[in-house]
Amino acid sequence: MMRNPRRLVPFLLGLIIFVGITLAPELPATVDPSGNLVPLTHNGKAALGLFLLAGIWWVFEVIPVGVTAIAIGIIQSFWMIRDTRVALTDFMDPSVWFIFGSLLIGAAFARTGLTRRLAFLMLTRISEKTPIIYLGVFGMTAGLTLFMAHTAVAAAIFPLLLIINNLYEPSGRPTRFGKGLFIGMAWTAGAGSIITLLGAARGAVAIGFFKELTGQEISFFTITHFMLPLGVVMVLLLWIYVTLVFPPEKKELPGLRDRARAQYAALGPVTRKEIATIGIVLTVVAVLTMRSFVPAMMPIHKSAVILTAGLIFFMTNILSLKDLEAVPWNIVLLFGGAMSIGFCLWQTGAAEWMAIGWLSLLHEAPWLVFIMGVTFFVLIMTNFIMNVAAIAITLPVALVMAPYVGVEPEVVMFASLAAAGMPFMLLVGAAPNAIAFESHQFRTKEFFLYGIPASAILLVVIALFVWKIWPWMGMPVLL
Repeated sequence: MMRNPRRLVPFLLGLIIFVGITLAPELPATVDPSGNLVPLTHNGKAALGLFLLAGIWWVFEVIPVGVTAIAIGIIQSFWMIRDTRVALTDFMDPSVWFIFGSLLIGAAFARTGLTRRLAFLMLTRISEKTPIIYLGVFGMTAGLTLFMAHTAVAAAIFPLLLIINNLYEPSGRPTRFGKGLFIGMAWTAGAGSIITLLGAARGAVAIGFFKELTGQEISFFTITHFMLPLGVVMVLLLWIYVTLVFPPEKKELPGLRDRARAQYAALGPVTRKEIATIGIVLTVVAVLTMRSFVPAMMPIHKSAVILTAGLIFFMTNILSLKDLEAVPWNIVLLFGGAMSIGFCLWQTGAAEWMAIGWLSLLHEAPWLVFIMGVTFFVLIMTNFIMNVAAIAITLPVALVMAPYVGVEPEVVMFASLAAAGMPFMLLVGAAPNAIAFESHQFRTKEFFLYGIPASAILLVVIALFVWKIWPWMGMPVLL
């Protein structure tokens, strides 16, 4: 594989950057809003170099993405950046277990035939024009994230998209339609997940920081009030963008609805296992929803809830050992590595140094430039590490700086939250991105390149909301 110069060059580039940054002379300290110096330690430099190495290897896929994740743990150990036990334990962080549980839900939908039933049912009710199939899939994906985590949504939708793609191209070879279908699903899962607190954990984390630093409460319905229009606009714009850059080879699929009806009828009546699967998943969604409203249930971790569903699937023979062995471990490892590099940046102080260094450049900037500067930093960070970590790294510093620039902290939080939910460039930014990658319809480099214009669209939309729409809706912007 390394004989391929297109992979050998970025492979060596990543190593050179890592060694160069690690062995470089001491970098200047940054100054936080309180005037305290924040130095970058030797281990912090090594963490920063490893962060860039991982990004380059992931973008160019010089080795499988899961193997790059393993390399993150190995390099931390050999270079003594962090203790080996700590670096590798991060691979089994509860957030990684949540992704694993979500994949089991997707496997249960596929095993019982629910996926095929839902796919054929949907196809009987939408247009046979392929751009409208895009819209139907993207709308359904975003809609489901209003009630359940976008990771679980992507895992459940993924097998359904495989069926739709197979109807379009039975050979399974990559097509423009296949690229648009799976990449668009990943992107719109992120766009939908910002609308409620149920779509992802990042919202609850951001609200926690906001309350701790400002003493103000942000309610569930306040989040939805301001995020709903932004999420809807992004889903529609992403549909237009995907349709333009991935125009389907076939404008329509004549007879698709008739074929879908015939195949739906061939499935026969709903089975007990299908009913049981629906019941288990709805119970999980209900429990996860109640965690946001019932204080006594908040200590129950979402990973424990979703893994309980997986346990029940195996106990009731909905899933078997073969299904466990078929879990895409490449994706699980990918997110284990993302958690490990995220915690590495945080614990070595490199994350704080980067955040303060970037935001300190904005302390005298005009208010809109400051907000969008924070948003841009969150967007870059959330593409490299889990979005919860990006929020945890950036928001505390930004909220402290906001009053010095004359900006209300609330608008900074909402803009950051919107950016954190839509990492369009790297697979590690969000689980739906990595799940979509399992379709084998696109490469990591393609995802990155097409994600750059999508990210630019996102920044323009957020700027418009910060400048005009959110103030019109009643959000305070300036002190």
